[in-house]
Amino acid sequence: MATQQPGPLAEVVAPVTAGWRLLFVPNRARELAAGLGASVMVPPVIAAPLLLPALAVALITGSSLVWGGFWVLLALTVVAVIVLTAAGIYFTATMTVRWVELRPLGSPAQVVIARFLRSSTMEMADLQRVVVIERLSLGQRQSIKVVLHTRSQKVECEPATSAPLSRVDAQALTKWLTEQLGPVHVPVERQREVKRDFLRPDEWWTPSHTAELWGVSVDEVDRIAARRGVETYGYTPRAAAMYSPGTSVTVYDPGRAYEVAEELRAERAARQAADTTAAPGPSEDDTTDSR
Repeated sequence: MATQQPGPLAEVVAPVTAGWRLLFVPNRARELAAGLGASVMVPPVIAAPLLLPALAVALITGSSLVWGGFWVLLALTVVAVIVLTAAGIYFTATMTVRWVELRPLGSPAQVVIARFLRSSTMEMADLQRVVVIERLSLGQRQSIKVVLHTRSQKVECEPATSAPLSRVDAQALTKWLTEQLGPVHVPVERQREVKRDFLRPDEWWTPSHTAELWGVSVDEVDRIAARRGVETYGYTPRAAAMYSPGTSVTVYDPGRAYEVAEELRAERAARQAADTTAAPGPSEDDTTDSR
C-alpha cells in the first residue's frame, strides 16, 4: 500500500484500501455535539431579554395574566429548542460531508461522498470540475471549502471548525487535487473570496492604525490614500458629538488599505534589492592594494 501523503496534507489526506481519502470531519460525535449545542443555546439566548423581565414582573405583581404570558413565552422557547435541535441534527446528518474518496489509487474512476448516515458513489465522468474556495479577510483565512461540480448538482464540502483541513494551505490542497484528477481530465481551480463589506465606520481603520500598517507617518496617510484610491469616510464620533460637534474623524476602507500595505511592502523590498544590486563592490585596484 502507498505511504501516507507527506507534507502539509498529512493529517487530511490518507490512502485507504480503495483509494485516496480527503477528510473533512474527523469526529462525528464531536460535530453532532457542536451542532446540538448551538441549536439548544440559540433560542434561550434570544428569548432571555423577554423571559427575564416577564418573570420579574410576574414575581413582583403576582398577576395571573403576567404569569400566563410568562408561561406562554417559556413554552414557545422550549418548542423552538426542540424544533431547532431536530433541524440541526437532520441537517448535520444528511448534508455534512465527512470525507471524499477518489477510487482507485493512481487513476480514479469514481468519487465516493460519505455523509453521516449514508454515502453516494459518483462516476468520474459526471464530475465536471473541482473548486477550492478560500475566504479571506485582511489576508487572514476565515474558512475553506471544496466544491464538486457535477452535471446536475453542486456538492459543497466544508471542514469542521477544529478539523485539520480548516488549517491546510489552499495552494497545497489545490496542487494535490490537480495531481490526482489531472490524469482523468477533471480541472481543479482555486478561488479567493475576499471580505470587503466592512461595517463603516466601526470596522474602518483610523489614521494612526493605517499609518502603522503602511509604515509611514500619520501626516502621509491622506496623501497616500488619495494617490492609491483608498476610500475614506469622515464622521463625528458619538463621544464628541455633544461636546465638540465640529470634531470629525477620517477613517479608511480596510480592504483597499490592506492591499496598499502589501503594495508598499513589495515596493520597498524591490527598492532594497535594487539598491543592494547597484551597490559597488570592491574595485580591482582595491583588491590589488589589499594584497
